[in-house]
Amino acid sequence: MSTTPCELCVKKEMDDILASVSQKIIVILSGMNAIILHHSEQLDIFSANTDSELELPYISAGISAGFPSPALDFIDLSIDLNRHLIKHPSSTFYGRVKGDSMKDAGIHDGDLLVIDKSLEAADDKIAVCYIDGEFTLKRIRFEKNACWLIPANDSYQAIKVTEDNDFMIWGIVTHVIKKMS
Repeated sequence: MSTTPCELCVKKEMDDILASVSQKIIVILSGMNAIILHHSEQLDIFSANTDSELELPYISAGISAGFPSPALDFIDLSIDLNRHLIKHPSSTFYGRVKGDSMKDAGIHDGDLLVIDKSLEAADDKIAVCYIDGEFTLKRIRFEKNACWLIPANDSYQAIKVTEDNDFMIWGIVTHVIKKMS
């Protein structure tokens, strides 16, 4: 059975995409010691590894965003980000944001989310939701017979969730970790 040049192009593109994704996953997993649980166009979800400890210097007096202060004089404590960011290790996961639907809430493409599945959903919380086979990140609002998934970007429409949808609030975002350029 022979393949056409078009089929070969598609196969090569798919192989390149799979190789790129595999390399990225390996890099992420080796750096985080995490297991990828879900991969999609909207969100990647990883397990949180809290077995490791890394005590880093912590400036307890705060860091001035105005005039310079002698902050180095106050480095007397340390902080372990696992203990600081993760309150419920067995129900906490990481998620990598894909897209810009929450940009006006300060959550951008590539940001790393700390997601706690043990927290109760409430109005105005930012949540990772599973709706009709896809994960999405939105602010949640409850009404009498519906739940609304509200984006933080005027380019996107709010999603009304009814009993006809396959829907679950998968977890509540507790922290957003950003990489500065």
